[in-house]
Amino acid sequence: MDFDAYARTAVDIVNTPLTELADLTELFGEQEWMAEEATERDFNVIKRAQKRLRDVFEHGSAGRDGEAVKELNALLEAYPIRPRISGHDSNDWHMHVTGRGSAVSSELLAGAAWGLAVWLCEHGSSRFGICADERCGNVYLDTSSNCCRRFCSERCATRSHVAAHRARKRAAESEPIPA
Repeated sequence: MDFDAYARTAVDIVNTPLTELADLTELFGEQEWMAEEATERDFNVIKRAQKRLRDVFEHGSAGRDGEAVKELNALLEAYPIRPRISGHDSNDWHMHVTGRGSAVSSELLAGAAWGLAVWLCEHGSSRFGICADERCGNVYLDTSSNCCRRFCSERCATRSHVAAHRARKRAAESEPIPA
């Protein structure tokens, strides 16, 4: 099982704007069967879980490990895993985190909660981040070698650095010239 992929699913859930059922298609990506089976109930369940998953990132990035663990444990209880082997032929066996017939939301959220729990145990909650660009607010998993990542993407880092540079330049230009 690719636990990092499940943890990244949690990131995707938090960062995907969800205003209507059709928005889930972006979240499901290549898993077209999930988009086809998703219901309004799944949308509402995922929308509510979005806030709870964001709380995990907020607690972790603020150094509140106990609160991050408490929220993750609650999510693991709400969306328990029931592993099963799946595949389309004998060369394609792989694991899924929920049993056959589970709701799309249960499958997605069980994997996301499990992935974040494994991530926290392996890397610590300090590796949960919230983008430092004030205009963004997306969450991310810090995969840097020295736990120094501050932005969710290169785009946000560049935008923030350019804005800071321009602000410094304006401040320097507005300073009075010494006589």
